[in-house]
Amino acid sequence: MSDITTTRGQRWFRALAGEPRTAAPVWSSDAALGADTARFIAVVPDAGNRFPRAVDNVVGLEQGWQLARVVRDTMKEDAGTSTRRPIVAIVDVKSQAYGYREEMLGIHLACAAAVDAYAAARAAGHPVVALIVGPAMSGAFLAHGYQANRIVALDAPGIAVHAMGKDSAARVTRRSVEALDELGETITPMSYSLSAFAKLGLLDTLIGGVDADAPTGAQIERVRGVLTEAVQSARSGTRDLSHRLESAAAKTTRAASIEARRRLAEQWDA
Repeated sequence: MSDITTTRGQRWFRALAGEPRTAAPVWSSDAALGADTARFIAVVPDAGNRFPRAVDNVVGLEQGWQLARVVRDTMKEDAGTSTRRPIVAIVDVKSQAYGYREEMLGIHLACAAAVDAYAAARAAGHPVVALIVGPAMSGAFLAHGYQANRIVALDAPGIAVHAMGKDSAARVTRRSVEALDELGETITPMSYSLSAFAKLGLLDTLIGGVDADAPTGAQIERVRGVLTEAVQSARSGTRDLSHRLESAAAKTTRAASIEARRRLAEQWDA
């Protein structure tokens, strides 16, 4: 079990938004961001969670449903307003919560509810920005962060975006961790580095020179400035995620995917 007072997600939430107005495992609060008031959301450890596999900073049943509720409440509060509030997902999630009870009680539905809420908020005009400050792994990142208009991340040790952790991937592929690292050097989607993730066209800004564990006031303001720019970019862009295939990096590393999508659209509209 993690020390519930020292996770990066909690640290950055407090640095950017102050104290949460909701309790663990999902924190939320409103705070100034540029000229806006943004809603900040983070998944944090919950030592008293009734599901033993969900006491850490993971996305389980309660986390998924609570994420959906916070995002839907934001949409409801802003319904009818001309300018929708930005939503900032602070991402520090190790995984989805694996467990028999989680599977039986529908963790797939809980995570899908969170995904649907974030996507609906984005489509409704809320600029959604994901700030990755820790691991962004597996279904947890899909439920909390991946549906954002813009994704930004700190360039710091301990931050990775992937379908599963290295040890798990090594077991599944029957390779050593060292062999996986070697594959990642030549096969971009296999890499655990953020620079490789950026080459896929999925990362909008990689923020260097920031201490992820003990940021200075100036570094916090730098990150706040990047978030403000991301919100402005999201507002001026489309509400879908098509821009992820339009960058120079994506056109190189995802050329086959782009061509497959083009052909599918061509056949669909034929």
